[in-house]
Amino acid sequence: MVNTKCADGAFFCKDSCIGCLPYSLGGYMTFFHASQIKGIQVLEPRISNHNLPLIYFSGKRENVLVYLSNAVEKTCKEKNFQYTGIWHKWGSYGFTQDGRLQYEEYYPNALADTYKGVSGYIYSCNHLEKCEKGNIGIPDVYVSSVPVKVDFCEYIEDAYTELLLAEEKGLIKIVRYEKFIQKGEAWLRKVIREEYENNFDHPEYQFFLKCKFSEITIHCENISINSPGSH
Repeated sequence: MVNTKCADGAFFCKDSCIGCLPYSLGGYMTFFHASQIKGIQVLEPRISNHNLPLIYFSGKRENVLVYLSNAVEKTCKEKNFQYTGIWHKWGSYGFTQDGRLQYEEYYPNALADTYKGVSGYIYSCNHLEKCEKGNIGIPDVYVSSVPVKVDFCEYIEDAYTELLLAEEKGLIKIVRYEKFIQKGEAWLRKVIREEYENNFDHPEYQFFLKCKFSEITIHCENISINSPGSH
């Protein structure tokens, strides 16, 4: 389940499931959105990898925890890779048959590497004036094309700790690398190679893939990490 086309607070999954309800939800539930930006009072629609100006929400708090950090951006910044464009989003997760978010480690210690020590904010909204059906095929996702007032903000001190707590409570499932790779190695090699070769316009993403999957990307032909914008 490589969901590498995600935006901040957004979902993308290969599984088919219930999308957004196409009418105003009028405060019957709480909608959650994660961000590393402090002090947001009104959430604004932004262009995501789906190429639409939308705000993405989940009806489940635990589902937005994964959006508190982007492994691509974090890796590049830690390794001083200079990039000024829009960061490609990485998310190795999908959903179980019972609708729980399932995070899979595609490289050793991926969960801790991405989330440990990372802080952020979960914004809650009690009312969406306009909620449109999102063609992104995942459970409990809601999108709005208009600004949404924030009703509550929760500070998350450590995203890694919160994810482990959610796992302990049975709210999400985490598949560690050692278990995943036993059955998923061939699939992972194929997908990472395709992702690497199909992203000439995202040198930061290629850099991330090269860092985390060098034994796979080294076999890709006619790809240079010295693409325009990489320095």
